Amino acid sequence: MPLALIMSSHVAGSRVGGSAQALALSQFKIDPVVVPTVLYGRHPGWGAPGGAQVPVEAFEGMLDGIEANGLFGLTDLVITGYFATPAQVKAATRAIDAVRAAPRGDAFNRKPLIVVDPVMGDAGKGLFVPAEVADAIQEELLPKADLITPNSWELQRITGTDARSPDAAVRAARLTGKAVLVSSVMRGGEIGVVYADKKEAWLAAHQKGEFTPPSGTGDLLAALFAAALLEGQTPSYGLARAVGGLSETITSAAIWSAPELPIVAMGARIKQASPTVRLERLA
Repeated sequence: MPLALIMSSHVAGSRVGGSAQALALSQFKIDPVVVPTVLYGRHPGWGAPGGAQVPVEAFEGMLDGIEANGLFGLTDLVITGYFATPAQVKAATRAIDAVRAAPRGDAFNRKPLIVVDPVMGDAGKGLFVPAEVADAIQEELLPKADLITPNSWELQRITGTDARSPDAAVRAARLTGKAVLVSSVMRGGEIGVVYADKKEAWLAAHQKGEFTPPSGTGDLLAALFAAALLEGQTPSYGLARAVGGLSETITSAAIWSAPELPIVAMGARIKQASPTVRLERLA
């Protein structure tokens, strides 16, 4: 069974962050190991979240225990998300280096895939982490990534160039020198996700509805796309399936009037493409 190391938030009452990604990855038979950066009761969008940041000593101690048990050498996927302090970012960067350097005795044991979701902020809200955390993510964590998964606002902050439309998102993504999955890309009445690397670029889009989805869509998207890559799927197929699963989850949330993403209730449906999602090659 593939193993995923997730370093992000644990929010007990909301389907966001690392806890939401762990639920999604279980549908792909990917075993999650979650090291939380914060322990909250609810998403801060609901109000005071309760709980607290995880002290960096505890965060590092959990990583040390995981490493001591030999799990770094078995890790197939690393996902990073929300960080509360620059010290946590530094610890996560060291952990990624240790995962890559860990002995892999099985000749068939794959090279780990490192996915960095640069959780910094969003359009209309600006930064929702301290500026020093955003800077640490950009300067220390992004260089370690095989894939980065920003929203268009975050990609614009990282590159200093517009990323709101599909073509602009491709240009901005290629400035990073990384494979990039960009969410919240707009064109006409559509909202979509762009995947771009140095060889190809794709858009998966659907009509933007009036329903405001629950928080956690970016976290879910990153997990679904990473799962597809871990399975060996092509980026275009993985994009269509990930955006399809996300779109169907958002639609179900609207139908059920769900205040949180219904990840568990979706079951295997979260792994399926959607007829409402249109795939387009951009480059």
